Amino acid sequence: MSVPTKMKLTARAMEQLAKAPPEVDVWDNELAGYHVRPGKRGLTFRLYYRTKTGQRRLLTLGGYGALTAAQARKSAQEALAIVAQGGDPRAVLENAKAEAQRQQEQTLRAYLDGPYTAFQNRKKDGQANLRRIRNAFTEWLDRPMSELSRADVERWQAIQEAKTRPCTYGTHKRAYDALYGLLSHATERKVIPAHPLKGIKLQRPTMTDEAMAKQSASRRYLEEEEVKALFAGLDAYQERKRDQRRHSRAHGKAYLPSLENVIYVDHVAPWILTMYYTGFRPGDLFGLRWEHVNLTFRTIRKVIEKTAHKRSEPMAFPMSQVVVNILSAWHRQQGEPKTGLVFASQKTGQRMSATAMQKPWAAVRQLAQLSDDLLLYSLRHNFASQLVMAGTDLLTVSKLMAHSDIQTTIAHYAHLRPDHTRDAVEVFAKQTYMRGTMDVSRFTDFCHSR
Repeated sequence: MSVPTKMKLTARAMEQLAKAPPEVDVWDNELAGYHVRPGKRGLTFRLYYRTKTGQRRLLTLGGYGALTAAQARKSAQEALAIVAQGGDPRAVLENAKAEAQRQQEQTLRAYLDGPYTAFQNRKKDGQANLRRIRNAFTEWLDRPMSELSRADVERWQAIQEAKTRPCTYGTHKRAYDALYGLLSHATERKVIPAHPLKGIKLQRPTMTDEAMAKQSASRRYLEEEEVKALFAGLDAYQERKRDQRRHSRAHGKAYLPSLENVIYVDHVAPWILTMYYTGFRPGDLFGLRWEHVNLTFRTIRKVIEKTAHKRSEPMAFPMSQVVVNILSAWHRQQGEPKTGLVFASQKTGQRMSATAMQKPWAAVRQLAQLSDDLLLYSLRHNFASQLVMAGTDLLTVSKLMAHSDIQTTIAHYAHLRPDHTRDAVEVFAKQTYMRGTMDVSRFTDFCHSR
């Protein structure tokens, strides 16, 4: 049975053509230029038309199966309508495709996986920033960056806070700041016309009494008994490690080196002690290199990682003799290296991860029977607090803490100078009393009588 070369390309007609494919094009008898072409991959809907300049052009609408007969006819009709108005449907489709491609390139996912990954790979904490964005904003990844709005941010924060196990405000803020940085990067490079979230901040939740108590507890100094317990905990940690090694060597692992004649069984004790006596941030200890340490002149000279983006030149810090002794012993135990990380990972030899000391600190804290709310970072706060309470001026403390602004030191540690403030009010009270402004004794006697 021969197939006609001209017919109305209806759904039934296309079913017949699919069962018995023609050898030539089959043209629609209603729409000029609209036809079906047979090929190795099946039937394809196509349309010939002439532009307003008289140029004959071909528009491929799509394959049968991907398009129904009704969908293909509608596309052909829309294309002919464009022609009737003097336009070029193929140019319109190409422009639409280019715009779709442009929109795709402007999605959060495309920019995150492309240019921004290359940018963050050059930064120390770049991978952490990328993970924060991917994990916190999964539902936004396929959205164009320029479409994000204040309402999206507020909705996102509300959802995060309503979760069964919500993260802290600080965690939410770090994720949002990472996203904000990405959008700033895209704006600066003209990938998007303007920063869609410029000036929009997360809303800080009202702190409960419990939260305020926790915050106060996290930024505190160690009492004398806690210091004694800490050092006892470090001794217990080291002895437990030695016991474990003895047991391993006695039960088939004699190849393991003995820990009997070494000062430090691993990096944990010297790491914690160095933080205790210097007040360094964990990141600066993870990044500390032997090139930064001068044991002869008792100084550490390095770039502070937290403020490296603002201040790239190294800062010099004096070491007490205790710190010199700790690092000297660790230096000898490591074979007196001239270069390399002071506290490298025992597994990889590379820089330890930001969370590498969490488990060891928990173990030391447990052995010392210290409170669970005593964070590792408390050692840094203790360093500053003890200096202030010993009468060290705040400017010196600020320099030793590597605070970028002395106001940070004042805000967190000035209250620890009670004797100074008490002396001031005592002077005022004595002056007032001596001038006879008030008969203070009569007032106090009255209070005691009640």
